[in-house]
Amino acid sequence: MKVAGVQHDIVWEDKEKNFTNIRPLISQAAESSPDLIILTELFSTGFSMSTEMIGEDIDGPSTSFLVNEAEKTGIPICGSVPALADGHKKPHNYLVVAYPDNSVESYAKKHLFSFAKEDNHYRPGQETLTLNFAGTAVSFFICFDLRFAPDFWDLAPKTDLYVVIANWPETRAHHWKSLLTARAIENQAYVMGVNRVGSGDGIRYSGDSRLIDPLGTEVVAANSGLTEILVGEVSSSVVSEVRSQYPFLNDRSQ
Repeated sequence: MKVAGVQHDIVWEDKEKNFTNIRPLISQAAESSPDLIILTELFSTGFSMSTEMIGEDIDGPSTSFLVNEAEKTGIPICGSVPALADGHKKPHNYLVVAYPDNSVESYAKKHLFSFAKEDNHYRPGQETLTLNFAGTAVSFFICFDLRFAPDFWDLAPKTDLYVVIANWPETRAHHWKSLLTARAIENQAYVMGVNRVGSGDGIRYSGDSRLIDPLGTEVVAANSGLTEILVGEVSSSVVSEVRSQYPFLNDRSQ
């Protein structure tokens, strides 16, 4: 499986400008013919708590953008959106996977970042999401989820690749890089972390997007602070080989 992560800037709370800026980056990512293109958390707004302003229906402009781009490129695309559902006033931070046939799958962020009052403005999800791309099982998480290892452990037996999209601040970049590596090593799986760059609401983001293999080695890493397309290969057979050679998951307490 080939994955393409788009490490991009986000114009604060301006969906149309972000659609305009991200569209050519998606086209660039598509040139490598990946099986999945990955955008960042809240790619169309930034990590905003102004949910009364930015909240939209699940089939609103941000999801429609993903669907249209997936149809145009012929490649599934994911990113998260502030989506309202089930008649609630608070949106979920929804990771949406849009397919070229206009279908979508979604995962609502489980662990909300109370340090930034995300829990006051968004609703947490309860379910996980694992999908198959080119014979590779991919499980999806959003930003702060990365700090909660048990959710990753629970999905390890059926996961070859974890995708983590984020708006992770530069001040904690070391945590971001360390935790991505830890999740890969402890679950003997690939981890693809795609983080934004630039600044939003006074917070700096350095990106540091990367793909880690099941032994904790960097496959490919983006430069800090730059808009880049990160392309890497993931092999489910490598995951199987590592788990067979080092059957550590069998010793995990249930």
